[in-house]
Parts: sequence; C-alpha cells; structure tokens
Amino acid sequence: MIFMEQSPLQRLAFAASLSGILFVAACAGPIKNTAEAEVAPIEQAINAIVGIYADIPGDAHSARSLGTRRQGSGVLIDDDGLILTVGYLILEAERAGIVSINGESLPADIVAYDHDSGFGLLRAKGPINAKPIGFGSSAQLLPGSPVLAVSFEGPEPVIPARVISRRPFVGYWEYLLEKAIFTAPPLSEYGGAALIDNDGRLLGIGSLMVNDALDDTTPMFGNVFVPIDLLKPILDDLIAKGRPSVPAAPWLGLFSDEAEGRVIVTRLSTGGPAEKSGVEEGDIIIGVGGHRVRNQVDMYRKIRKQGRAGDSVALDVLAHDSYDLKIRRILIESLDRRDWIKVPDPL
Repeated sequence: MIFMEQSPLQRLAFAASLSGILFVAACAGPIKNTAEAEVAPIEQAINAIVGIYADIPGDAHSARSLGTRRQGSGVLIDDDGLILTVGYLILEAERAGIVSINGESLPADIVAYDHDSGFGLLRAKGPINAKPIGFGSSAQLLPGSPVLAVSFEGPEPVIPARVISRRPFVGYWEYLLEKAIFTAPPLSEYGGAALIDNDGRLLGIGSLMVNDALDDTTPMFGNVFVPIDLLKPILDDLIAKGRPSVPAAPWLGLFSDEAEGRVIVTRLSTGGPAEKSGVEEGDIIIGVGGHRVRNQVDMYRKIRKQGRAGDSVALDVLAHDSYDLKIRRILIESLDRRDWIKVPDPL
C-alpha cells in the first residue's frame, strides 16, 4: 500500500484541528461550555478511522469491475479489532489488512460481507491503539443536518459537510438503498469513510461519489453513505455467521442502466442466472411478474417482492434486436449473490 510522505497521524491531526473548528461552527444547537468538550469526541472518532487494503484473486467475479488491489477506509467499532467498512473493498478478498492511526500495519481476517446493505466487516490480528466509535442514529438525519466526513487519507481526509437529501439510491449491480444518505461537499476518498455527528458517533459508511446528490435532475457533486441503522439489526449475525439470518434478496446477475424511464441491460454476469435464462445485453426490461416497471428503483422493488434468493423471478423483456416489438416473458432462477462470489467461511 502506498502512502503520502506525511504520516496518517500527522494528516488527520492537521485536518481535525482545522475541520473540527469549522464543524463545530456549522453545527446547530447550543455551544457547550468549552471547546474541548466539542472537539474531544470528534478527535476520538477520527482516531478510530483506519486504512484498509485487500488483495483479490484474478479469477474472482468482481476482479473485472473492482480490480484485484483495493484500498480505502474503515472504522473500529469494538474493543477486539472489529472494523466496519464498505463491502466492495473486501469482496472476494484472499488477503486483507489494516493500517492504524499511528501507521502500524496489521493483517486482518474477513468476518462478513452483506450485499443487501453493502457493509463489510474485518477483524485486525492485533491491538489497535484507539477507542472504538459508538453508533449514532441515521434515522434522525434530515436535509441540512451538519455532519463530518472522514477518510483515512486523501487530500482532505476530514471535511465538514451537510446532508443534502435522503432518498433511494440504486446501483447498476443490483443494489438498492431505500433511504441513502447524500452529502456535500464530496469527500474524494469515500470508500469506507466514516460519517459522524458532532458527538463523534457513527452515522454511515461511505460508498460512492455521485453528481446528483441533490436530486435526480439537478447536478451536484456529493457522496452516498450507507446508513448505520441498517447494520444494527444484523451485526450479531454478521459476526457469528458471516451473513444475516434473514433471507437475501433475489440476485439475477445482470447490470442495468436507466434512460428516460427505460431499464436497459448493460452487462451480464458470465454464467449467471440471467444469462443462462436467455437475457441479453441491450434488452429492455419492461416489467417484473407482469407489472410494468417505471425505473430502476421500481424494478428492484418489484424483484424483491417476487420472493427471496432462490425463488424464480419473471422478467418481461423487449429484445434489443426485436423488430416486431414482441415482449418475452423470461423466468430466471435467482441466487443468493453470496453463493456466487468467492467468500471465505466465517470465523
């Protein structure tokens, strides 16, 4: 892993001293009696941010789209080295490790990956000289709420920001967050970054940079964070079993995009359920189970209503090379995505 000449501790200490002042000034509500009372929990939270690196085998399904060498940020969430991050950083990894605030590198075991939420968990194989961060409530975040976005490294690893919107976010890789957190200005090193409140509590984990943080029509650069409230009901299962106990959503193995309300298949997972069933790149998905779809969000909602992973999903498809505008009904035997990718057994 390549780092800038300045140590992570120096970078974060400088950023914290500057951004902490700006953040306190931006926060709504009464000012506490001393500046130390405001800064201390934020500094403690910043110290809980670690760097993450992971190596992925070249034959992994995600190697093509995400690469074989990944790095980003993570957050210490317990006293035994448990690290929370965004799942794609460690997806199908054969080796992973962390870098602590003092620059010490430690190998780490992969504990869990959850496709439906997008979270990933690792456990460092050694002590981390930091206190774990506590959880806040992402449900309380509204547009305008002040927050702090923190990554392990980058040109600006700590930035004061605001929540711009709370709305569904859909990813072309069959991913749907119903109440994603959109923030601005954007944090450049967003993968696995922490979103914290003015009490130093964790509100979300960074996933992406987008150009529609405000809404679907007005351009504004910002970040998408996965709400921490999604982790709370599944955390014990993730630690014990590597996955939630609740059934996973159906996975079809197709990538899609949206244009003027039409959902278009842009790529297929080789050998995946959709390809085996006859779906082709360029096909237009008109409906799910006989019900018309309006957009990607509507499509994924309807797919999830078809059942759970392993159940059949009926897609109504207009072929990309169709000249008679005939709609085909394609029945796809869905999978649990975890059974498709390379995931090590839980610890």
